[in-house]
Amino acid sequence: MRDRLSVALAGKGGTGKTTIAALLLLEMRDRGDGPVLGVDADPNENLGELLGLEVRHTIGQLREDVLTHIAALPPGVSKDRYLEYGLHQCLVEGPGVDLLVMGRGEGPKCYCMVNHILRKYLDVLSQNYRYIVVDNEAGMEHLSRRTTQDIDVLLVAAREDPVSLRSAVRIAALAQELGLRVGERYLVLSDVDGEPSPAAEVARQLPTIGWVPHDEEVARLAREGRPLVELAAGSPARRAVAEVLERLIMAKEERGGRP
Repeated sequence: MRDRLSVALAGKGGTGKTTIAALLLLEMRDRGDGPVLGVDADPNENLGELLGLEVRHTIGQLREDVLTHIAALPPGVSKDRYLEYGLHQCLVEGPGVDLLVMGRGEGPKCYCMVNHILRKYLDVLSQNYRYIVVDNEAGMEHLSRRTTQDIDVLLVAAREDPVSLRSAVRIAALAQELGLRVGERYLVLSDVDGEPSPAAEVARQLPTIGWVPHDEEVARLAREGRPLVELAAGSPARRAVAEVLERLIMAKEERGGRP
């Protein structure tokens, strides 16, 4: 398989983070040069809705199920095998895009054993995909928990207002302070009305990879609760995200395919 490209989305709430993640997945799918995996790591899970995919099982449910029934596993069925089977049950196979939903966060139980096994199988599963997009929860909690690791690009979504931009800079800085294994960090502006304003200079510490214009069709689909798969390939938002994807691919190729 050609060099993989893994992208994680971060940003404060309301920045269009999940919309950009969904559009990236659709553009990756339409390139037709490899399988695509989306990972919804936001407990407020709606990436599947934007992709028009029905989610029946989540990793969070699987984790709770294992801890609840671990003592009652049939003889000869190991925890590893049970989790591996459950993980494949959680994988939603869509037309051109597969999806894993992490679901609810951890409760008061001890999850160390289950999380260790899950990480192992998630790492194996991810090797089967050319493109991977992880939609993280809003804010910075996922970074402090080190759930964003070993990725090529951290894309931080922001709107043009100073509060959103300062938050984007803090998120990128925290990723660096925590020593996360992230190749590059970029800002992507969302819902821009016209050319980006000088306010974007607030985020000069974070290189801007592109911007997504306001797209009335995206807004209409959101109001009507319809998936982004219905959005025309030539729409302003999809064209902008396609350009962002091209820049990400070129940047990785310039680095010699290194994350």
